Amino acid sequence: MASYATQHLTERRKWKRQRDERWDEKRFETYARYGNALKVQLRLAQRIGTAHGFQEIGDPLEPVEGMPLLAEAESQRAAEWESVLLVGDAATIAAARRWHETVWGIELLVRDGHVESEVWANAHKLMTAAREGFYRNARRDLGIVGEPPPPSGAWPDDWRAELSG
Repeated sequence: MASYATQHLTERRKWKRQRDERWDEKRFETYARYGNALKVQLRLAQRIGTAHGFQEIGDPLEPVEGMPLLAEAESQRAAEWESVLLVGDAATIAAARRWHETVWGIELLVRDGHVESEVWANAHKLMTAAREGFYRNARRDLGIVGEPPPPSGAWPDDWRAELSG
């Protein structure tokens, strides 16, 4: 009986460990897909913003071409969001929500079409902080130890300053 109980407990621990590993892998994939989907959405908004004459961030994308792509990217992000809601912990879900809300803010600026450069820059600062919050929480939820990645840089401004210096 003792042998059976020991074997049962060992098998149960093994099963639980394997289940936890599968869920960690699922959370990792979910967070990565969500981050990538949101990044696509952001890049499209930034490119449309560049076409409006906002701060240079990328190749310009005319609104008439970009808005349908932006709507499609939002649909993809929304689909990935459902997976985050299923597997994420509360802090990571809150951070993911904050990040996509800041991207929505940038989209609203793009849709308005006339924005002060300071407002555009501040929207990107808020978005960058929200993005870093998402990755900080996702790493914690995944049990990734060690230093977090360095904060986002200020490229191309830093690079241009280096060239001038």
